[in-house]
Amino acid sequence: MDLWLTLAIMAGAIYLFVTEKVRVDVVALLVMTSLLVTGVVTLPEALSGFSNQATIMVAAMFVLSAALQRNGALVAIGEILSKIKWQWLFMLVMLVLVSCVAAFVNNTATVAVFLPLILAASTANRWAPSKFLIPLSYMSQAAGVCTLIGTSTNLLVDSMARDAAGVGFTLFEFAPLGIIFVGIAMVYLMTVGRWLLPDRGIPGSDETEHVGRYVAELLVPEDSSAIGLRRDQVVPEGIDDVAVLEILRQGQSLHGPDVVVEAGDRLLLRGEWKQIAAARKAMKLRYDHVARDLDGDVTAERLQVEAMVAPGSHLIGHTLAGMRFGHMYRARVHGIHRRMLNIRKPLDQVELTVGDVLLIDAPEKSIEDLRADKGMIVLGTRKQKKVDVFRASMSALIMVAAITAAAMGLLSIVVSALIGCCALVVFRLLDPDEAYRAIDWRVILLLAGIIPLGIALQKTGGAAMAADFLMGSLGHFGPIAALAAIYIMTSLATEFMSNNASAVLVVPIALATAESMGIDPKPLLIAVAFAASTSFATPISYQTNTMVFTAGGYKFSDFVRMGLPLNVIFCTAAIILIPRFFPF
Repeated sequence: MDLWLTLAIMAGAIYLFVTEKVRVDVVALLVMTSLLVTGVVTLPEALSGFSNQATIMVAAMFVLSAALQRNGALVAIGEILSKIKWQWLFMLVMLVLVSCVAAFVNNTATVAVFLPLILAASTANRWAPSKFLIPLSYMSQAAGVCTLIGTSTNLLVDSMARDAAGVGFTLFEFAPLGIIFVGIAMVYLMTVGRWLLPDRGIPGSDETEHVGRYVAELLVPEDSSAIGLRRDQVVPEGIDDVAVLEILRQGQSLHGPDVVVEAGDRLLLRGEWKQIAAARKAMKLRYDHVARDLDGDVTAERLQVEAMVAPGSHLIGHTLAGMRFGHMYRARVHGIHRRMLNIRKPLDQVELTVGDVLLIDAPEKSIEDLRADKGMIVLGTRKQKKVDVFRASMSALIMVAAITAAAMGLLSIVVSALIGCCALVVFRLLDPDEAYRAIDWRVILLLAGIIPLGIALQKTGGAAMAADFLMGSLGHFGPIAALAAIYIMTSLATEFMSNNASAVLVVPIALATAESMGIDPKPLLIAVAFAASTSFATPISYQTNTMVFTAGGYKFSDFVRMGLPLNVIFCTAAIILIPRFFPF
């Protein structure tokens, strides 16, 4: 009975992870609670994820990375990039710098730092940012597999393996193989990739401004041509790629084939921004100026900019209305872009998340305030903050000291990272509130909540059952076939759900398979870590892909065209190289 309960809970979790009907951290907590209530796991087992060293280590790395980011330790990189005038050299230097940083700094934070720098440098040189942003995302992922701390997935795989089988990895044990994968990615991006990358133009020109798909909320005034029309009749013929998601009346969604638009309704439109603007003009719709005092000086020039919610932002988990965003920044949000574009409520009631892009209308002074806010990344900005050399140097020194202490075996990586976090606060390089805000608590809750599922799979025999099936199908082909199956299974799962969730599901299967075949589990565990940490084929498969999606003006197909060949190359390389570095 415990086995079937575990499989049912796992199936429900996979469904929710893939459909994104519920946030991933909430799904993880539902999984943990379900396993506890049904008696599949004990209370200590259910709560073990909160004390797991992977969870603690990931939280500590968020803080250490935030100190580097917020004190400007990486801004000097932007100065190097801005001086390069040859496109091929710019790409090469960018890839080298990103690989060096992302091996030790959380890859989401790495992309958050590099994104405005690359936008500024490429735009200044009149190069299309779309030629560089997918490589930025891909290289940050590839570099993350070089060290144990490169991604949260590496730490999770290591922790689960230590708890279940007493097998773990050292800080740089991934490095020889990881460096080869970085080299493969670099060669691909510098050669074949350069021809596959699209040219989406230069931001700021009339042809390319606000490239991307948004959800906009528009008011139906008394004189609108949309009054009396059904949902499917609102968008005029000839305006493509615009759909009416919802008709909102007094904040409530209206459904049914007979519902027609009335004056005072609000419409949620989804599509390319230019097409939304064309529909707005054709149907005489307008933005609802619910707070006239936000207009300020009516003679002041107003600008439209795109601003991304940064990792660790104080906006995460809050709504525009709840934080009084308009009054805080003296700005109006005209549209929101996010992965899946599944917004079904008024924009000011949408909980913001990392990577959301807000299309903001504001006077220039308010735009400058947005640029100064560490929680927002104004896309296309050329202005970078001045670096406090002392604070930046101290932040970098503490990070290096923490890594060195762990690499030399003086302290465990968890202990050295925690000491580093304490040092940042003691020396006032981050105040405690900044340290708390730096942690992406949804990742922490995801890890803590999903780890008990891995325990349940091992405890109930679910992992052994999957391993037996794998052995029955591929066992006679030898361990290479099992390695290939584990890698492909993890890679496919990661394209559609959280990389950490896919690792939790496959690690127990990998351990059970290794035990059944009588081989060292390390090669299979490496396959899980590498496959879960490198997901290239869709813009929604990895957070860094989502972050560059709108900034580069990409289409979904751009990631498929660029990422699918690289996924195949990485899979082939892993099957050939992993056994050479980690024999069975």
